[in-house]
Amino acid sequence: MILSICPNPSIDCTMELEQLNVGKMNRINNKLLTYSGKALNVAIGVSRLGGDSFATGFMFENDGSLFCQRLDNERVKYSFVWNKGSVRVNYKIVDNRSMLTEINDKGEVVSEDKQQELVSLVKSLAPNSNVVVMSGSLPKGVEDDYYQKIVKEIPKGVKTIVDAEGNKLLNALKEGVYMVKPNLVELENIVGSTLKNRQDFLKGSYKLLDKGAENVLLSLGGEGAILTNGTNSYFCKSANVAVNSTVGASDSMIAAVSVMTERGESVEEMLKCAVAAGTASVTTPGTNLFYRDKYEEIYSKIFVEKL
Repeated sequence: MILSICPNPSIDCTMELEQLNVGKMNRINNKLLTYSGKALNVAIGVSRLGGDSFATGFMFENDGSLFCQRLDNERVKYSFVWNKGSVRVNYKIVDNRSMLTEINDKGEVVSEDKQQELVSLVKSLAPNSNVVVMSGSLPKGVEDDYYQKIVKEIPKGVKTIVDAEGNKLLNALKEGVYMVKPNLVELENIVGSTLKNRQDFLKGSYKLLDKGAENVLLSLGGEGAILTNGTNSYFCKSANVAVNSTVGASDSMIAAVSVMTERGESVEEMLKCAVAAGTASVTTPGTNLFYRDKYEEIYSKIFVEKL
């Protein structure tokens, strides 16, 4: 089983415009509402790849049932810690150049009692899991060491994957994790410098290995991705596709890596599947993630090279 932990679910409102005119009237060509959150996207991606997917995290009374309906439709099992209030709404504005502008809400405050309840729930679910994914931002009231607290409760034989920014990631690394998945901007923020080429990318990734990661999956956007464990490093370039929305590409990559990890596939196969899923995801609108047929089509066109 692959367990995905989503502490900060969101209703994503994706709006397509001809052009974003700041300070002026803008008219929407198309609008799409998606009931998601980074780790919930991962859980759905795992299911679409045939994995045994289970989702947990915080959920909120208002609109929460709509998330459950989506997970039911995607054949994802779930158990949430329920809170009063509403799920946050994030706005994704996409113009005709596929330029993405994001406006993200912080959402409701989660009490310390509810935080501990989720830690306890994960502690009970993790022993039945082969892979545990922690992904996304944290709601108001939750400190940056929360992922670290969760990692402490996961048995050592279970592989943990963390996709988070800044101190949330660095704190989790103190406990040691199987894999982290920064994008280039996130890695640059952590190392405090601009990274310009593959050599720089590897040096930056090695710093995360030194801090407690066993593997680093570095997303390079449309260029592809690098996967390294410090001893062996690989690169996979993305296929050329028409970009509809980049939202959810990172989550799709983690879904593929999680499934391949559970199956015991090679590092090269993990990377190839991750890039195929992430690339397939950008062809869909909003946060619709990838579809299996597009994923398989792209998988057949890309290849991995050793660095």
